[in-house]
This record gives sequence, structure tokens and C-alpha cells, in this order.
Amino acid sequence: MLSSFSTALVVAFDQLRVNTLRTILSTLGVIIGVGSLVAVLSLGDGMERFTRDEVERTTDVQSVSLASRTSERVDGEWIPVRDYPVFTRDDAAAIAKEVEWVKDVSLSVSATIPVESPRSGTRRETSVTAAMAGVDHYMRAELAAGRFFTRVEDERNAAVVVLSHKLASDLALPRAPERMIGETVRVNGSPRQVIGILTPYKGERGWAATVPYASAPLLAMAGGRRLLPGISVRATRIEDVDALRRAIEDWLGRRYGGRWERRIELGTMEKRLEQATQGVRVFKWFMGAIAAISLLVGGIGIMNVMLASVTERTREIGVRKAIGARPRDVLLQFLSESVAISSVGSAIGVVLGAVIAALAILVIRQQTGADRLAPSLSLSSVMVAAGSAVAIGLIFGTYPARRAARLSPIDAIRHE
Repeated sequence: MLSSFSTALVVAFDQLRVNTLRTILSTLGVIIGVGSLVAVLSLGDGMERFTRDEVERTTDVQSVSLASRTSERVDGEWIPVRDYPVFTRDDAAAIAKEVEWVKDVSLSVSATIPVESPRSGTRRETSVTAAMAGVDHYMRAELAAGRFFTRVEDERNAAVVVLSHKLASDLALPRAPERMIGETVRVNGSPRQVIGILTPYKGERGWAATVPYASAPLLAMAGGRRLLPGISVRATRIEDVDALRRAIEDWLGRRYGGRWERRIELGTMEKRLEQATQGVRVFKWFMGAIAAISLLVGGIGIMNVMLASVTERTREIGVRKAIGARPRDVLLQFLSESVAISSVGSAIGVVLGAVIAALAILVIRQQTGADRLAPSLSLSSVMVAAGSAVAIGLIFGTYPARRAARLSPIDAIRHE
């Protein structure tokens, strides 16, 4: 007789080895279900980590940003804000002087204007940013060649520009982009000497160019409309970002009054980082829910196989009960077989899911060039998938096991 679950599990595995083909077919649904779930969770975790790393790599999570609000939502409708502020160098200087926890302050404004190389004749409409010296700390930018402009060059409106690697490559063709250093390009018709080129980056800064903030009127003339500068304030330490945000809120209240929120938008890169990863997280769990449906199909397969097994082994059950086996022992025996099937299927499914995720990542890398993307198979994902499979085995194995436990010994022995 079966006296413990461990003993029942050993007997269950022995029974499964007797019917190898049936065992393989019954575990197939669980393998597919667990494999799909592990692959989806692994891909989702990898994409979430990739998104977070890319945002942290290309933006400064140690800063707080201020932007003017040009509209607000009232009773479900957007209405224009007439008294929005236009930030200046004086505002940036006041923040640096009057607010605690401040390490650096930068003022910047962007517009899409033409950049042209007289030597190659190539012209591109691109995003050009006018920013104060030190903006490279906020951009998290790295230089492939040259340098950024200095504070003196910014204040004197030096005719210099820093190009992205993508834009420099296009303007320099057929030469190497680094050969653009020292050459003159025209930014909206204004001659500018190239003093720096950024490292390659596959992202939104692909066509960017940066000029000193004193050149902001050049951008405004091109756009034909009023451009609104934004302020970025960098905290002394990343741990001080929340304290810096509160200090800036107090400063804005003193400078612009109690209802400054309707005119000024205050944000942190951590908030934007959370927004960027939230969509990936929702997609991951949505796809995981779809993959979990295949686990239910696998559970139905287990129940069908166990019902067939009960029918085939009716006489065996009758004999066992006739010589003293209790209904609990029979119930435990068939539940153990169901759990054994789901356990074997989940173990194989975890390996299969990891392989599928790795292959999918290779394809995504080749198609998108996202070299930093990698699958992330966390212990929690494995536990969720494997635990779900075992739970499915228990749930769908309960009915066949109870049916076997309730058989009458006399009727079971007479069964043909």
C-alpha cells in the first residue's frame, strides 16, 4: 500500500515508464504550454531590461526637467494656456543659486532645420538642439572624435557644432565621419565649424546636431514660431533626485505662485523610464496569458489520459482495494501519476522555452541591430511556469483520481 506521497510518486514514475508512448503524448501539451510561457516571460524580461538600460544609457536619470505647458485639460477638453513662462538663462541661474541639491543646470531648445555640407553637397533636415555648455552630461553622450563646446564658447555664441555619428557619416560620404572634424557645415545657412562627433547610437538622436545656446535665435527663425526652452537640473547624487524635485516645487511656488502646475510641467527621467517599461510589461503579461491557455489544453490532455488509464486499470484497482488499499491510497496513486506527467513536461518545457527565447533574440538582433538585447530567464519566471504546470496536473488529475478512489472493489474486479 502507498503510505506517503513520495512512495506514490516513485510508483507513478514506474507506471509512466510502462506506457512510454502514452506518457509522451500526455506530456506534449504541458511541454508546449510551459515552453511558450517561459519563452514569452524570458523575452519580456529581456525586452524590459533592454528598454530600461537604453533609457538609462541615453538619458540622465539623475536630473529633473522643467517645461512650459501650452495647454491644459479642463472638463475633458484641451484649452490653451496663455500665461505660460518662457525660461531664460536668468531662470537657470536662479535655480542654481536658490535651490538645494543642485549640481548643474542646463537650458536647451530644439527645432528641425537644414544642415548642409558645402564640400559634399549633402543636405539633411535634422533636429538641432541649442544648449548651454555641459549638456553632454544630460545627454549621456560619448564622443567618437573632437570635443564639446565650452562655457566661454557658449556665452560668445561661437560658430561651432557637435554632430551625431549618423549625420556626420551622411555628410562626409564617401569619407569616414571623423574626417568632418574641423570642416565647416551650414546650419540653416549659418557657417559652423564641426568640433565634435558623437559615438554611434541607434535611436532618436540619429540625426541630431548640437550648437551653443546663444544660437537659439537661429532655430527660432527657421521654425517661424516661438520655441519654448526647457530646463534640466542635475542632482548632486542620484539619491537626492526626490529631494531636488521637492526643492524645485517649492521654488516654483515662490516664483510663479500657487497654481504653477497648470503652466509648468515638472518631470524626472525615472518617471519617463517607468512609462517606457510599462508598455513592455503589459505586453509581456498579455502574451503570457495567451501562452497560459496552452497549459490548460495540456491539462485537459492529462485528464483524458488519466481517465483512460482508470478505465484500463479498473480490475487492478479492484484487486488493490480487495487486499486492503484505502480510497485515499488509490487517490494518491493517480494524483501522483498526474503530477509526475506535469512535472516531466514542465522540466522539458523550461529547457525548450529557454532555447526558443535565445533563438528569437538572435533573429530580433539581426533584424533590428539591437545588440544589447538578451533573454532574461529569471528564477521567478521559471517558478511561475513550472508551478502553473504542476498546479494544472493536480487540478485536472483530481477528477480521474477521485473516480478511481470511489470504485467498488467487487464491481471493479468484475470489470472486463
